[in-house]
Amino acid sequence: MPPFVRYLYPPVFLLGTLLAWFAVSEWWQWISPTRFPTPTQTAEAFRQILIQGYGNGRLHQHIVQSVLLVSLSFAISAALGIALGIFMGASRKVEALVNPIFLTLRPIPPLAWIPLAIVWLGLENSAKVMVIFVAAFVPSVINTFTGIRSLEVPQREAARMLGIRGRAYYFEVLIPAAMPMIFTGMRLSLQASWTTLVASELVGAVLGLGSILNQAAQDINPPMILVGMVFVALCGWLMTFILGRLERMAIPWRPV
Repeated sequence: MPPFVRYLYPPVFLLGTLLAWFAVSEWWQWISPTRFPTPTQTAEAFRQILIQGYGNGRLHQHIVQSVLLVSLSFAISAALGIALGIFMGASRKVEALVNPIFLTLRPIPPLAWIPLAIVWLGLENSAKVMVIFVAAFVPSVINTFTGIRSLEVPQREAARMLGIRGRAYYFEVLIPAAMPMIFTGMRLSLQASWTTLVASELVGAVLGLGSILNQAAQDINPPMILVGMVFVALCGWLMTFILGRLERMAIPWRPV
């Protein structure tokens, strides 16, 4: 199969989905507009939020707010989670000290932290960052820990025989070996960040894609709900795509 054919699948699938949407909602009217919006209604909702605004802001303001919250929370959770996962995987003593606390807090759903975050930090962005951080922190720790522990004993012994110790052992042996799992954890953390962002913005948010969904639900506005969902998906896809490019740059030897 020619390589360019692979790139035709997404636009063909998207075009087919749009045509099917038109057919069942507008042409044949198999689906009531009160249950699922038509393409025309969705386009009008998009025009409204883009030009006039909706839910205390225009579309670009909502997107910037949500992307900033996700980026900040993801960066903090990835940095701390990867560091903790490395030290837990490299040291049995650190694992014995931290793992009981981690296993105790891990089963608590991230959304269960929302009331406590509001009590501690109010309804400002810091509370949302805290909730998103909790959701994104766990995948980074677990996958990094697994990646470090996946390094086989003969490889560790060979590094010691070659005199690789201290910082060099971490940066030349452990971390490169764990990089695939580290990026797997980062992708899961990014996904968890976007999922939790929408939930955290349902409470006390002035701007953000989650606030669009909340306001549209209160207004019983299905087209605007769909617009909010689409842009959550697009922003999440774009950030995941960027992370994938960074992964290829950091791990050029890994097969695509």
